Amino acid sequence: MLALLAVPLAGCGSLGNLFGSKDEVVADEPADKLYNEGVYILNQRKDYKDAAKKFQEVERQHPYSDWARKSLLMSAYANYEAKEYDESIASARRYVTLHPGSPDAAYAHFLIGSSFYDQIPDISRDQARTERAIAALDEVVRKYPDSEYANSARRKIEVARDQLAGKEMMVGRYYQQRKDFTGAINRFKIVVTQYQTTRHVEEALMRLTESYMALGIVSEAQTAAAVLGHNFPDSRWYADAYRLVRSGGLEPTENRGSWISRAFRGLRIGSR
Repeated sequence: MLALLAVPLAGCGSLGNLFGSKDEVVADEPADKLYNEGVYILNQRKDYKDAAKKFQEVERQHPYSDWARKSLLMSAYANYEAKEYDESIASARRYVTLHPGSPDAAYAHFLIGSSFYDQIPDISRDQARTERAIAALDEVVRKYPDSEYANSARRKIEVARDQLAGKEMMVGRYYQQRKDFTGAINRFKIVVTQYQTTRHVEEALMRLTESYMALGIVSEAQTAAAVLGHNFPDSRWYADAYRLVRSGGLEPTENRGSWISRAFRGLRIGSR
C-alpha cells in the first residue's frame, strides 16, 4: 500500500483510478432549475442567505445566460432582505454596470440607496452612510423620475436629510452650552441654509435668536425671531424666541439684508 501511494499521481490520473474507478464529473444543473430553487427558498422558506447563494450559483454555472442576469438582481435583493448590506450593494452595483439599460436598473439603484439608508446610524455617530444614502437615492430620482421607486426614494431622502440636520443641531447645542456662540451659530446656519425643509429649522432659528442675543448682535437676533414667526407662527419655538427678544425690550423685526432673511427669501415654509 505504501508503494502504491508513493506512485506519482500524474502517472495514474487520480488516486481513484488506482483502484479502477473513474473520475466523476458533476454536471451543471439547469439554470432555470437553480433559479426557481432560489425563488422557492426566498419566498417559502424565507432563508434569504441560502437564496442568495442559490442565485449566485446560477451566475457561477451559467454566467452568460439571461438567468444569470436575473439572478444577479435577485441575489442583491436576497442579501438586502438578509441585512447583508455590503453584499447587496456589491451585487446591485455589478448589475447596473453590466446591464445599465435594463428596465430593472432603477430597482438595482434603489437597492443600493436603501442598503445605505437602512444603515443610517444614530445622530451621535458619523453620518457618512447617511450622505451615501442620499447620494444613491438622489441618483434614482434623477435617472428614473417616473419609476415606481422615485417617490419612495424622495421620502427616504427627506428622512436622511432630517438626520443630517439633527446632527448639526446636536453639535450646535453642544457649542452653545459651552458658550461658544460663534461655533454654535455656524452649525445652526447650516441647518437654516441647507436643511430648511426639515423639522429642525424651527429650533435652529430659535437657537440663532439665543446665540445672537448672547453676543449682543440684536439685529440678527430680531431677524431670526421675525423669520421664525413669519414661517412658523404657531411654533412653540417662536413663542420662546418672541419672549427672549421682548425681554431685551425689542420686537422681532426682519432685517432684509441679513443672511437669515436672504436664506428664506422666496421660501415661505409655513404657508406651503
